[in-house]
Amino acid sequence: MRNGNFELVLTSPAPDNLGDYKNDLKQICDRFVGWPQHQTSPLRRWSRLVSGLPVSVANDRSAVGAKCVSNLLAQAPDVVVVDFPHAAVLLPQPIARLASILFTHNVEAEIFERHAAYSRGIRRLIWRAQARKMDAYERAVIQHFDTVIAVSELDASAMRNRYGATDVRCIDTGVDLKSLPFAHPHGRPRPLEDRGTIVFTGAMDSLANIDGVRFFMEKVWPLITNARPRARTIVVGRNPPKDLVARTRSSRLNWTFTGFVKDARPHITDADVSVIPLRVGSGTRMKAFEAMALGKPVVSTTVGVEGLGMSPDKHYLVADTPLAMADAILRLLDDPDLYENLAISARALLEAKYSWTQVASQFNRICVDTLSQIRRPKIVRPHKT
Repeated sequence: MRNGNFELVLTSPAPDNLGDYKNDLKQICDRFVGWPQHQTSPLRRWSRLVSGLPVSVANDRSAVGAKCVSNLLAQAPDVVVVDFPHAAVLLPQPIARLASILFTHNVEAEIFERHAAYSRGIRRLIWRAQARKMDAYERAVIQHFDTVIAVSELDASAMRNRYGATDVRCIDTGVDLKSLPFAHPHGRPRPLEDRGTIVFTGAMDSLANIDGVRFFMEKVWPLITNARPRARTIVVGRNPPKDLVARTRSSRLNWTFTGFVKDARPHITDADVSVIPLRVGSGTRMKAFEAMALGKPVVSTTVGVEGLGMSPDKHYLVADTPLAMADAILRLLDDPDLYENLAISARALLEAKYSWTQVASQFNRICVDTLSQIRRPKIVRPHKT
């Protein structure tokens, strides 16, 4: 440590276009050490269903990555922070006597269980099997860390009660408000009677996002277009499934899938409403805070804003059924006062509680506390397949 501040060394797979992110890396770490990111074929991923590890964890295994991590640990850093339980598959055995933190963004087994609940037939059986494997994996991995960080009180409780974690700290979700300027709605929207633009942002190779967008397309969208035939939806996120894109074309839906974009802010700003139709997932949803910071009202399922500490009807509108979601979106398009009040209240909440400065201070304190109370050597046992 230097003057109470940590020097940050970041290690992860490095994409082929790493040079495009040089300036971003300078802002988030002091040094980056990466290894080539490999692409796994769909057949190889499916073959890992028989692995003793969850498929998502097995796909993160890398001999080159494990060697890179081992070399950095040999330099005896003050604190080791592992981001997501999946990344623990790269740790050597033993970690040695190093202060260690596991930063969890979800209860991964819970996500799998929710997928199983919404699936049928063979898919349900697969999700149930993956949920059991993830439960066992998370339970084993968590025991090897001094501190576990959760991003919501719900997840923190699960880490304690479900997995028996003894030192769990909860950290708020933060947003860079300086990079997300608030566009005062001033009574917006005032679209023509049958218009309105709805935006969804999120990686479209995420199963939770795919499920949510499909739900919105199949169940909610017909209700919206019955009232506003010229309404449109923009889905902003990398790798949208080909079948969903083809569905919009064959059914002539007024939808746009942007694919990967370097900056989602213009798409959010140009829209009227941000929708989060998620039915599965845990942790917190950055997409909600980003839209709110930019002055865009949010309509979300309960799951979509789980753990964010917001009040429905004050900071966002909650809707867990197709009819309720369509009604909430149409209300915002028809009621300028409701639109403006939600937008202003949501931004005020972010400024009061969720700026990056406040959250960074929380994280720094957790690292210092963990370093000061190293309790025991950790041994991560080999992960059997």
